[in-house]
Amino acid sequence: MRLRTVGIVALSILLLGGCSKNGGGNKIKIGLSLDTLKEERWQHDRDLFVARAKELGADVLVQAANSDDTLQNSQAENLLTEGVNVLVVVPHDGKSSATIVEAAHKAGVPVIAYDRLIRDCDLDLYVTLDPEKVGEQQADYAVKHRPKGNYVLIGGAPTDNNAVLVRQGQMKILQPSIDKGDIKVVADQWAKDWQPVEALKIMENALTKNNNKVDAVVVSNDGTAGGVVQALNEQGLAGKVLVTGQDADLAACQRIVQGTQSMTVYKPLAKLANKAAELAVALAQKQPIADPVTKLNNGKIDVPSILLPTVEVDKDNLDSTVIADGFQKKEDVYKK
Repeated sequence: MRLRTVGIVALSILLLGGCSKNGGGNKIKIGLSLDTLKEERWQHDRDLFVARAKELGADVLVQAANSDDTLQNSQAENLLTEGVNVLVVVPHDGKSSATIVEAAHKAGVPVIAYDRLIRDCDLDLYVTLDPEKVGEQQADYAVKHRPKGNYVLIGGAPTDNNAVLVRQGQMKILQPSIDKGDIKVVADQWAKDWQPVEALKIMENALTKNNNKVDAVVVSNDGTAGGVVQALNEQGLAGKVLVTGQDADLAACQRIVQGTQSMTVYKPLAKLANKAAELAVALAQKQPIADPVTKLNNGKIDVPSILLPTVEVDKDNLDSTVIADGFQKKEDVYKK
């Protein structure tokens, strides 16, 4: 994945406040195509995005595909038939979703990839919380707290381009310690569709093959971290083995308080959802967007991209980040 910095330029779309109509005087209609709503994280994204779009005077039609590529393509076609002015897509499969972009462009509708890049197409815009940085933060935390020992790596869905970028970030930090022999990777697998049950199986097998001698598990998100902690708990190892995550899910925050999960990467979803909604309205109005900060190559073009920062969170700063932002409620996180 090629990342090219083209200079930090302020985005003009923050001037949107009073612009709620498109050129024809009709209300803007945004299509939001989600991979899934089964994970708590995506429910947050949906609610935040819809709320900001409404503030800007736009309606949002939401579809969720339950991690089914065929269904997601079909739902996107339906949204285009409904006459949306812009399509915002969280792809299940970054490659097969290229057909959604092609169909949208035939209908004269621009497409924003939200959180996950859509590959091999003329994508209009990509808005995300820097996935490679997430991987770096996970691995950096692990190496600082477990500089030596046996590591298990559990990636996300192999169909998700973000999972690949997270792994790239992880390896950027881990590789020097692996080369020195300080860290030994004793298992390295990917969890289909980010399923916790897949991570559970991978972890159970890794523990069996290594006689429970595992020091750290670099897990790519909180859902799969839940499966890992379950496997560790069955062997009396929960809280003794370092476990990473991302998303600051409620269950993960509770595990951090309990000591069974070591850290998560908090992605300020309000910033992501708000920015995406603002950009969607701008594209629908055919307003020019001032030069974005970076361009990411998706296999076909350098896609104008906006990468927002993420925050490394453990028990020491959980209250001052995730809870202070109102992302999770203190009474829920510390629930006994």
